[in-house]
Amino acid sequence: MSVGTRPKGRRATTPASRPPAASAYVSGAASVAVRPAIEAPRRPARVLAAFPLALYLEIRSEAEPHVVAVVTGEAVRLPNAVVLAERLDGVSAGDDAWVGEGSVEVGGVSICVRRWWDPAPPLGPADPTRLAPALGLLRRARAASPRRPGLDPDGAPALLERGCRAGSLVESITAAERLIGLGPGLTPSGDDMLAGLLVALRHLGAAAGVPRAVWLADWLAAAVTYDARTRTTPISATLLHCAARGEASPEVTGVLRGVAGHQPLEPAVHRLLRLGHTSGADLAWGVQIGLSAVLAHREGQ
Repeated sequence: MSVGTRPKGRRATTPASRPPAASAYVSGAASVAVRPAIEAPRRPARVLAAFPLALYLEIRSEAEPHVVAVVTGEAVRLPNAVVLAERLDGVSAGDDAWVGEGSVEVGGVSICVRRWWDPAPPLGPADPTRLAPALGLLRRARAASPRRPGLDPDGAPALLERGCRAGSLVESITAAERLIGLGPGLTPSGDDMLAGLLVALRHLGAAAGVPRAVWLADWLAAAVTYDARTRTTPISATLLHCAARGEASPEVTGVLRGVAGHQPLEPAVHRLLRLGHTSGADLAWGVQIGLSAVLAHREGQ
């Protein structure tokens, strides 16, 4: 999912041996998903991509989160994001950065994290009578939207839905492994679909009292994150790790709250569908598959 339109040109850099001297200090609010990276000892990083509303920093670490997004309040608040009041200018892909000891340093600015926010807020109990109508509304909204998913519905997506509804680990994991890294972009369509599915299975399964769905989310999360870093983009791999823990952007969690009956669903679905070129549609497709599986397993209990 990109929150800008075009990366700025890359310029040649050399690895920094120490943090650059900061010329300015600003405060930021960070996701608890990146708290381990922010509070760890300071480590070097590099700018993977620079957009008008977001920067993506790759930390030189073997642990996740491997990528931290630095975004403005106008951008999508990704689950691995540090949110600023104003955009940072003059930063290009390939620039050096530093992350750790409570701050992010990039482009001559030191971002001090003062507040934390939760990318996986508790959903609360779901109203069982709303689940089936919510599935119908989600299907209709997706069908009517001009934003289309990035993948053909046949093949791996169809196998994924069939496997999740049946609770088949063989079919579900086989389909998930085919989808990792499938499609173009910073977050390929297959990854976005899997992210929506993982979050929906975990949150809606718990909210609706369907342990089989949470069990399926656990297995799929392990399979998807096992070698994600070698199979997809660094940004997408980190977002898959977030989704495996139930962490997502407010657009996704808003749809889940709507499905559970805690807020209007239709406006939330339309907000999600508007994300990116195909990311919103792919995420919504994954949420739909997850909700369909939760309903199937609830009826079978």
